[in-house]
Amino acid sequence: MWPRLATALENFPRERLLDGPTPIQRLYRLERTLSKDARGVRFFVKRDDLMGLGGGGNKLRKLEFAIGEALARGCDAFVTSGGLQSNHARLSAAAAAKAGLSCDLVLTRAVPRDDDDYQYGGNVLLDQLFGANVHKLAEGVQAGPFVEELVAQLRGSGRRPYVLGMGGSSPVGCLGYVACAAEIASQERDLGTTFAAIVTANGSSGTHAGLAAGFRALGLDPARVASFAVLASAEETRATTLDLARLTLELIDNDATLDAAQIVVSGEELGGGYGLPTETMRAAVRRLGRCEGLVLDPVYSGKAFAGVLAEIERGRFKDGDTVLFLMTGGLPGLFAYRRAFS
Repeated sequence: MWPRLATALENFPRERLLDGPTPIQRLYRLERTLSKDARGVRFFVKRDDLMGLGGGGNKLRKLEFAIGEALARGCDAFVTSGGLQSNHARLSAAAAAKAGLSCDLVLTRAVPRDDDDYQYGGNVLLDQLFGANVHKLAEGVQAGPFVEELVAQLRGSGRRPYVLGMGGSSPVGCLGYVACAAEIASQERDLGTTFAAIVTANGSSGTHAGLAAGFRALGLDPARVASFAVLASAEETRATTLDLARLTLELIDNDATLDAAQIVVSGEELGGGYGLPTETMRAAVRRLGRCEGLVLDPVYSGKAFAGVLAEIERGRFKDGDTVLFLMTGGLPGLFAYRRAFS
């Protein structure tokens, strides 16, 4: 890692949850299915789904710093929130179990579903397996007030809770993807290439924000990172990402700045809203599965992969360009969407 950034990150407590850098792999067979005009593009994936703990996924990078901060503060309880099928909630439960913390998950009805697959399968099953106290809120009930009351109860009983917001997307959590930016830059050097674009899904904005802050701190172009909004509109997502990236950058480099033009977000694949399947998502999940044997989730990476495929086919990239897609995990959530693929 670049010495200056490595030194900055060493100032923050960190609980190691990853075994090392995640691999970058080329999608040779999928490349051959691209239209004739797009076949000169080299297409890679970074496998952030390949992590040993809790089924893997991008939230573990954020949790390394959040759990680290919780332990450094002497906390003994971990409290966070998300949608019912939240990948962040599942990995928070796993990370808390590994760190010896109790875990309370406050889950909201973010998607209008009441079937058994969605209510009890997928991530919800794993939340319970990892020993979390799961609080399922009724439709329309907001997580914030419930979390405040829960934290007060924990403190009243002598516990020391650490509270992390939805998606783990606090500035401290975003440090996980600052470190990932340096990891990608090192892998570029090893591969002898510079990615024309690094594409990911954008829900709570922490992954994109951390990458943008990391590349800026490294003196590299943050606008190479592009994301597809899956939770809110492109405009709202772009604003959230910019604010969060700037706050993260303040933690590691007070002299660096980020411009709004350096945050690239598309809303083309949002469809009807968060967690609602689209035809392009289904086609993208099937295509990668049948070409490469790789699994995308239906809420985040499935929509973002559909978006980057469309951009490649439309000719956004020229012959010889390399494109990197960040696979953020979420496999367990696919089982909650069985009906969407039947």
